[in-house]
Amino acid sequence: MSTTATTTVQPPTPFTNGENYLIGGEIRTWSGKFEHVYSPVTTINPQDQTQVKYHIGNYAFMTEKEAEEAVQAAVTAFDKGRGEWPCYSTEKKIECMQKFTEGLLAKREEIVNLLMWEICKNRSASEQEVDRTIQYIRDTIKELSKLETHQSKIISVGGISTQVKRSPLGVVLCIAPFNYPFNETYTTLIPALLMGNVVILKTPRTGGLCHLPTLELFKNCFPPGAVNVIHGSGRETLPPMMKTGLIDVLAFIGTHNAANSLINAHPNLYKLRNVLGLDAKNAGFVLPEADIDVAVSECALGAFSYNGQRCTAQKILFVHESIVDEFVAKFSKAVDALKMGYPWESGVSITPLAEPQKPKILREYIKEAVEKGAKIVNERGQLFANDTETNPEKRIDRGSSALFAPTVLYPVTSDMKIYHEEQFGPVTPIVSYSTLQELEDYITSTTFGQQASVYIKTESGVAVNSEYFIPLVDLLTHHVSRININCQCQRGPDSLPFTGRKNSATGTLSVYDALRAMSIRALVATKETGKNVGMLQEVIESKKSHFLREFNEHQ
Repeated sequence: MSTTATTTVQPPTPFTNGENYLIGGEIRTWSGKFEHVYSPVTTINPQDQTQVKYHIGNYAFMTEKEAEEAVQAAVTAFDKGRGEWPCYSTEKKIECMQKFTEGLLAKREEIVNLLMWEICKNRSASEQEVDRTIQYIRDTIKELSKLETHQSKIISVGGISTQVKRSPLGVVLCIAPFNYPFNETYTTLIPALLMGNVVILKTPRTGGLCHLPTLELFKNCFPPGAVNVIHGSGRETLPPMMKTGLIDVLAFIGTHNAANSLINAHPNLYKLRNVLGLDAKNAGFVLPEADIDVAVSECALGAFSYNGQRCTAQKILFVHESIVDEFVAKFSKAVDALKMGYPWESGVSITPLAEPQKPKILREYIKEAVEKGAKIVNERGQLFANDTETNPEKRIDRGSSALFAPTVLYPVTSDMKIYHEEQFGPVTPIVSYSTLQELEDYITSTTFGQQASVYIKTESGVAVNSEYFIPLVDLLTHHVSRININCQCQRGPDSLPFTGRKNSATGTLSVYDALRAMSIRALVATKETGKNVGMLQEVIESKKSHFLREFNEHQ
């Protein structure tokens, strides 16, 4: 079972100097501690059979000092709302953002290449991440134009004339995860900027190199201090920034435990607005009347796209006892058919894992489940589980030591860790159930609440009669934010709200919602007399106020 044959030419090995950072409009070079970044991709030297690693960049480990400097630069740039960037007209903000977008287009292939080499996202997904981000910026600009056109009017209510607009919140700290380091950064950073906030971006330790090509763009397209970019350990840099009390918005995508720690470090919790995308344990519920082939196809895609390293991945499957044996057999076969290999190979689904500690964590989940009665039911999972690094003659040709075979566990029960905890990798637990009550017990007890998928056979576009379907969907609407019928869990399109309940999210991200999450409604009001209304209109037309002004829709 070789995984090393390439069908696409290996792209050039990148090298990015992650010692550069941006504070107050100045690109600086770090001279302190840093680490070499090696790609999870490795090859075997055919001459001596030694492992070949690829040094693709450096990553700086900055200190509390640089973290606090970034905060001060942002505070200075915002200047209590009177800074250059927050006072720009919307038209001028849009012009700056469009210039930045053109720069991103020129760097597209460089960023795609870095995503493939550093986090091993396959070429198609890497291209989609960059292209989707660029489209997200364009769509956000259009939504901002609609918003400004609507709120530029004076309205009259109950004898009061007023202009209601959205005002920036201040300093936004953006922190994104390794798995979507580019896109998920920009889904908070872009709306934050366009609403007049200033931003500090702390790059992820894994996946941070993709942001290095953008430093010059941020410097050249925005006023000094509007965007500040630093690197380093989250534990070293993030708490000092929060403890200053000068962060107004925490835009964080990661675990709820990490979010709790950061939020509680802020001395003024009611000043802080949180926009959080957190853990998820999205379930797939396969009903007894489901079309098994459709369910198998969607669940395999939903569970193992990008190794299952997505918050929206299907991380546990509940299959009715009447069809579970057939489902497990077909699902295992579909999973074993997934292609493993390097990110630039055509049709690859399973690539090397980006987090060095992840294989060990996944093996621990599998070991604990097997000890309590689960089995590895797919052939490839069994082969890799029986493989041993200490016996080279029996070692499977992985192509890379970080490749982890997609593994299916069945039967999984509630006394196993993987039943409750988010595994965030290519391991899928399957649970057999017999009653609707079992599903209700899981849904109401889990601490996660992002999405779920329900699989039910349809005839002529209508769900077949099922005692489970309607009650299950109705219950889910009170416990998750999105229910997917006969399809995998997913984030897009970006015009749809993306959020969650319980420990899975705070705030809503979409092109529409993110602009509102990064701002607050403010209004100027006066009693409706001729003199007062005329005064308000005069100020608007004079354009002397950056808050009270007319908006000419940007073309």
